[in-house]
Amino acid sequence: MKIAISGKGGVGKTTIMALLAGKLRQQGREVLVIDADPSPHMAQTLGVGNAEEVKPIAEMTKLLAERAGKSEGSPFYNLNPDVNDLLQDFMIKHENIRLMVLGAVQVAEGGCACPENHVLRKMLKKMLLTAKEVVLLDMEAGVEHLGRGTVAGVDQLLIVVIPSRSSIRTALKIKQMAEDVKIPRVLFVANMVQDEEDRQFLIDALGEEPVAFFPDSSTIRKAERSETAIIDLEQGLEDAPEQLLQAVNAK
Repeated sequence: MKIAISGKGGVGKTTIMALLAGKLRQQGREVLVIDADPSPHMAQTLGVGNAEEVKPIAEMTKLLAERAGKSEGSPFYNLNPDVNDLLQDFMIKHENIRLMVLGAVQVAEGGCACPENHVLRKMLKKMLLTAKEVVLLDMEAGVEHLGRGTVAGVDQLLIVVIPSRSSIRTALKIKQMAEDVKIPRVLFVANMVQDEEDRQFLIDALGEEPVAFFPDSSTIRKAERSETAIIDLEQGLEDAPEQLLQAVNAK
């Protein structure tokens, strides 16, 4: 089972992915979490020790350039870099969960980091295709990653949406692009839902009912502010994590 998550920025993708990882762990499943967000903070959300010291692979620009065989002033680089040792050396193990913090290479306007991004994509593809455990992929916000084919190999895409018009517009664009690249299952997950009016607004605007409704939770806000692990939170979430677990396990 290989699950990616996306949505407009600020809708709570990382939080929901961490809660799903916690439920899968409770089932005794082995889980690989890949943080491919440009501003990764999955390590803190999962409760990894010394999370502030975890450096995303994307920030190791010298290492990535060397692995790509990039030479200064040359447009050529290795199209098939060996990444097996990188997957071993930078994989973080936390209880029954493995975490790889990829991040995303950021470049100034007009710049190009094609070789470095190529190495990151090779690492991601390798993990998606060879992992034996459940894979959870936390991606960057928006729709561009789908156009780049980043999610090739996933069998489910969770689109997180909150009760706002802008979030819904982004969610519907993501769904259309996901269908265009033929992701087998595309599911909406509602977050920050306060009442029945919010629930009905989302159902009407999306044209279907989300598989889970996560409440607007003060428990989660307090945990984030205090940098407390969110993965095992139960209080104040109603039965949303269980709803999501049942949905992704359904065939």
